[in-house]
Amino acid sequence: MIMFFARRLLTSSLVVLVSTLIMYVLVDLSIDPLEDLRLSTAPNKAQLLESRIALLNLNDPVLVRYLDWLGGVGQCFTGSCNLGTNWVTGQPVTSLLSGAITTTLQLITAATVLAIILGVLVGVVSALRQYTGFDYSITFVSFLLYSLPVFWVAVLLKQFGAIEFNNFLADPSIPLWFYVGTVLLVGGFTTAAMGGSRLMRLRNFAISGGLTLLAVLYIDWVNWLTDPQLTIVGVAIGAIAFAIAITTLSTGIRDRRSFYAALTVAGLGIALYYPIQFLWYYLDESWPIILGLGVLAVLVGMGIGLLWGGPDRWRAARTAAITAIPVSGLLFLEQLLVNWERYTNSGLIRGRPIATFGRRTPNFEGSFWMETLDLLTHLVLPTLTLILISFAAYTRYTRASTLEVLNQDYIRTARAKGLTERTVVMRHAFRNALIPLASIVPVDIITLVGGAVITETIFSWFGMGKLFVDSLAHNIIDPVMAYLLIVAILAVIANFIADLVYAVLDPRIRVNA
Repeated sequence: MIMFFARRLLTSSLVVLVSTLIMYVLVDLSIDPLEDLRLSTAPNKAQLLESRIALLNLNDPVLVRYLDWLGGVGQCFTGSCNLGTNWVTGQPVTSLLSGAITTTLQLITAATVLAIILGVLVGVVSALRQYTGFDYSITFVSFLLYSLPVFWVAVLLKQFGAIEFNNFLADPSIPLWFYVGTVLLVGGFTTAAMGGSRLMRLRNFAISGGLTLLAVLYIDWVNWLTDPQLTIVGVAIGAIAFAIAITTLSTGIRDRRSFYAALTVAGLGIALYYPIQFLWYYLDESWPIILGLGVLAVLVGMGIGLLWGGPDRWRAARTAAITAIPVSGLLFLEQLLVNWERYTNSGLIRGRPIATFGRRTPNFEGSFWMETLDLLTHLVLPTLTLILISFAAYTRYTRASTLEVLNQDYIRTARAKGLTERTVVMRHAFRNALIPLASIVPVDIITLVGGAVITETIFSWFGMGKLFVDSLAHNIIDPVMAYLLIVAILAVIANFIADLVYAVLDPRIRVNA
């Protein structure tokens, strides 16, 4: 294993080194830092040209300038990175990168996680319902979303997801057609996804459609859109629903110890509803504290699963730990919603919370919860844009991979032995169906970290993609090379992670390695 790591580290370093050399030469050939001065009519044009040539060392051969830049990169190993400067503004590239990387990570994290979860879930269900109306509908929607231009989706979301929705919030009265459409859509989707006999389909449609109707009626009756709160009832319903759903997917409801462990975690979350609100009076809210409490919740969930014991204690621990994540998320969400009305009615928001550009409202100041709401409302549209495009690809990949796995001999053998369909799908098929995604997801994530250029441009997020495009347009080589260096390093890391994921998902690969 040590030799494997050493060999990969050496080859990866050589790949990054060669790629940066090639890109430095290509970028140097493609830009002209003297372009604006060549067209200048200033009387001291010659002096200006000489001054800039001296500033950027343009008289030196390109290889010498590359080695000089590489020497600055090498200083990163001593803790003092020197990636050059933006000669137009005089800013160090390291300061530009720190802000751009933070912005890009904020932009893509939620979108990537949600796109993967939804894409994999819908892809698996589509494969299980092959050649049904549900499968055909998902296939059509996937191809439609995959073919849509990103800029077009972003502009439509700006118009209908922000401008029209903010207008609607001024008088949030839900029309009759929305009731009918929502009930038919949710009921039809649930019925098609679950399948079964005609009687079972009618029952599923009635249950899902009825619950949807009650939810929309409640939202309209209490004016929830302008003053949304989960309350302890909403947290309780959500926590129990998560416990049931996660246990069903993880071990099955018949595994009583896992089920009781998940319900115990849900009950603990409900019991902490009021104490957690008083906790914030004694703690200074910050993201490190929030994330620390999240980790603590997972550890407590794991401990609860181990205490329930059973023949396989770690199955219960895993189920309880996973359940703790959404349950603690509900408590965090409730604290945000408590501050929603005060946020939307503040002087700078004026009842129009969904933003169309930027990552912050200029000059907006408030508590941790208010500033978090401000960030999230600015994230809504770009996140939806990235989800809609990425979701389609993950759905198609997962469907194809799951269908291939379901036709394998060992799946037929598992069914012939009398295993339940949930066990066959979740314990035998699902894990192997994820193997092709192991090579796709890390690269997609790195691509997004490199910058969702169009999305960042349309929504005015100054992230990695916007930094790269602007620097290239203004003939500034140092930020461009810093961008390419980071993307090259992340690409190498992504391929290494893919190899590790392969080994986790398929033991045969680990043995052969």
